[in-house]
This record gives sequence, structure tokens and C-alpha cells, in this order.
Amino acid sequence: MKRILGIDYGDVRVGVAISDPLRITAQGLDNLVINGSDKKFFSGIKKLVQDYDVEEIVIGYPKNMDGTKSQKTEKIDELINGLEKLNLIVHIWDERLTTVSAYKTMRELNISQKNKNKVADKLAATYILEGFLNRKGESK
Repeated sequence: MKRILGIDYGDVRVGVAISDPLRITAQGLDNLVINGSDKKFFSGIKKLVQDYDVEEIVIGYPKNMDGTKSQKTEKIDELINGLEKLNLIVHIWDERLTTVSAYKTMRELNISQKNKNKVADKLAATYILEGFLNRKGESK
């Protein structure tokens, strides 16, 4: 089976996570550092798709707490169009509170302040992918 890639998009760093080949678990990967560059984002994603044999992507969809779209959701909509042009199946995942959950977990694990930004993005991507995999497993 091909894998699923989870994405937590940020303007500077993109957290990424990958499923196992059976699509049961999610594992965080090193963040992509893009510094606002769509070109760096797409080249990084293309490499991950090739390296891990990915056919589906689940990307965090940052809605406002009241469920309305935010400025960032408009950016994600643009990225989704680009990802679909790569012949990938793209799913969106409501990512509200995933970063909050990531910071809570880091506090519980006593992760140092200097490492929190790196870990938060990877952990948020893992939570996005885990949520998607769990929902997909329940529907089988």
C-alpha cells in the first residue's frame, strides 16, 4: 500500500508526518523550512512523495474557532490546487487546536523552549495524520 503524508502548513516551517505502509500509525518527519516560498514547499513535498511512495496527503485546514475560513485557509486552498496537480489525492483536516495539543504534550514531556518550535510543527502534523487515519479506520 502507498503511504499518506500529513502536513501542518506554516509560513516558515511545514510540519510533516508519514503513515506506515499499512496506514495504521503516523510518524513525524523533519520539518520543511520554506520561509514563505511556495517553490520550496512544492519541491520538499515532491521529494517526500517520491521517497516514501505517497499517494494521498492530508493537510491541516486552519478554520477560525467559529468554523469560518481564515486568511490562512485561503492559502491552504491555493496549495491544495497545486498538490492536486501532482496527481495526489488531497484531504483536508480541521486542525483547530492541534498546535495547542502539541504544546500541551511538549509541556508534559518537559521539552526545552529552544526545541519547542521544531517539535510543535512535527507533532501537529502527526496529530493531523493520526486523526485522519483513525477516522479512516473507523469507516472500514
